[in-house]
Amino acid sequence: DRSGDEGPQTQVTLKRGFFLGRYQVTQGEYLSVIGSNPSYFTGDTNRPVETVNWNDATNYCAQLTARERLAGRLTAFWAYRLPTEAELEYARRAGTTNRFSYGDDPGYTQLANHAWYSANSGNTTHPVGGELPNRWGLYDMSGNVWQWCSDWYGNYPGGSVTDPQGSVSGSSRVIRGGGYNSDARTCRSALRYYFTPSNWSTAVGFRVVLAPVQP
Repeated sequence: DRSGDEGPQTQVTLKRGFFLGRYQVTQGEYLSVIGSNPSYFTGDTNRPVETVNWNDATNYCAQLTARERLAGRLTAFWAYRLPTEAELEYARRAGTTNRFSYGDDPGYTQLANHAWYSANSGNTTHPVGGELPNRWGLYDMSGNVWQWCSDWYGNYPGGSVTDPQGSVSGSSRVIRGGGYNSDARTCRSALRYYFTPSNWSTAVGFRVVLAPVQP
């Protein structure tokens, strides 16, 4: 079920360490930092925040960084940000090269144990952490809501690259993971899609990275 923009296969080396949120950012977390909840699917603040565009997501990271520094929980040498596409795929795969972190699953018979998607979501989001995590203990790496990446969307370069940041310019940002209304093939580890930075959807949210500030 491969898509054309999933190639050419590119060898990626990540030399910069980072921490990735175990869960997608929840409505409660977003509310505590921004002071409002833009989500369509409300009623449980443990659901992932959605109806946020790329600018909203990056603003959340900046505001969270400022709050944690002011509280003395974060030094000036660390900051929250969105993951790069390479970082998110690395974390999604959790050391595997299969279609999913739990295996290839050619008939998609096990996906419902790992992801909220069109076949089992009831066309709504669900509280984070309700499905099985991947091998590294990360939840909802597929399904529930798509996740914004920091990169501009563009073609893979092929060959070998180190700490790729995506295209230098573009009109759309990368989103990964699939959402509650996505089909099974869309939830694969390699699948990539894109949205304009000002666009939003009830099926798009994000997850944060905590990493050293690059000089």
